[in-house]
Order: sequence, then C-alpha cells, then structure tokens
Amino acid sequence: MNVELNHQEGFHSVITNDRGHRISIDTTSSDDPKGASPMELLLMGVAGCSSIDIVSILNKQKITPNSLHIKVKGDRVKGQVPSLFTAIHATVIATGDVPADRIYRASKLSFEKYCSVSKTLEHTAKISFSVIVNQVPYVT
Repeated sequence: MNVELNHQEGFHSVITNDRGHRISIDTTSSDDPKGASPMELLLMGVAGCSSIDIVSILNKQKITPNSLHIKVKGDRVKGQVPSLFTAIHATVIATGDVPADRIYRASKLSFEKYCSVSKTLEHTAKISFSVIVNQVPYVT
C-alpha cells in the first residue's frame, strides 16, 4: 500500500493512492480549506472501515438495511502537540426491516475485532459506538 502527496499551495495538498484515487487535504485553520484535515481523514477512516465490516457481516446473514449511516465524533487533547484523539464515538444508524440486535452485533464485531483503523487508534483513544435502528436507540 502506497500513497503520494503533491503539494498545491498554502497547506493544500492532493494525495493519490496506487489506484489513482485522490483526496485533497488542508488545514482547518485555513480561511478557505480545500479539503479535509488529516485528523478528519482518520475519523473518515473509522467510518469507512467499520461500514465495510458491517455491510460484509450483514451480507453473510442476508440482511440488507434500506440505509446505513455512521457518524463519528472525535475528542482531542487541546493545547498539546501532538493533539491526539482521546475518545472516538461512532453512531451507527440503520433503517429498514432489519433486526436491531444483528446491526449491533455486526457493529460490535467491527469496532472490537475487525476494523484495522479502530484497532490502530485504540492505543491512544477510547473507541465506543452506539446503534440506532429505525430511529430507536438499541440498548444492550
């Protein structure tokens, strides 16, 4: 796995992977950011990684939600360099004729066992998740 960064201007850069997919990055302190910050990309990685796991687990059970959304919030240490994430919480939101306990179990497997991004970040941040199915929070 390789990526290549090409600086554009200011703090804006474009990063390309081996398959030619591009992402713009910038700093959040810019007046007109031209991309996500590197720390936002980490949170996007948590959402993306877990969504792939969850969909894969549900597909094996022949469960297809009408929609699947994942909101990820990260808390960081302010005033420190580096400003690491100390807590990351993902809210998995699904709709459709899907068993809430199955969505929860797939989410739990992702965050606690399979998601490489979450497993990498858990060394510095407490990773947690919650599940909402058809607008009803799932309680274990």
